[in-house]
Amino acid sequence: MPARPSTGRRTLLFGAAAAPVAGLGLAACSAPDGGASADATPTAPVDLGAESELAKGGAKLYREHNVVVSRSADGDLKAYSTICTHAGCPINKLQGTTLVCPCHGSEFDAVTGKVVRSPATEPLHELPVKAANGRIVAGPGA
Repeated sequence: MPARPSTGRRTLLFGAAAAPVAGLGLAACSAPDGGASADATPTAPVDLGAESELAKGGAKLYREHNVVVSRSADGDLKAYSTICTHAGCPINKLQGTTLVCPCHGSEFDAVTGKVVRSPATEPLHELPVKAANGRIVAGPGA
């Protein structure tokens, strides 16, 4: 009669098979590129484009710089990093004035930087911003 594998061996084999799957759960909470962080925001002033492209009461997402800029009804500018404070994912979607993170669905108000939908709990990081010579400039030293 053939010998049956011991329970210990089954447990070991099951554990070995489950380990890579468990790793996927950890990877799901990291940034899609494997390492985006707050460092992905501007470290020096960047020219984002013509000031005329941003309407009063609106917001514009500058994906290539990981920045969102909003303009209040009275013309004041605000800028925020679009690196999600939950898991460091770059936010790539703006619906009206709401930013939507592609990783876990966190939503932020582009005008205030505040969280409007979890899992994020911390607001976006505010960046210096100004209008100079008809251009929007954001980032440290702006």
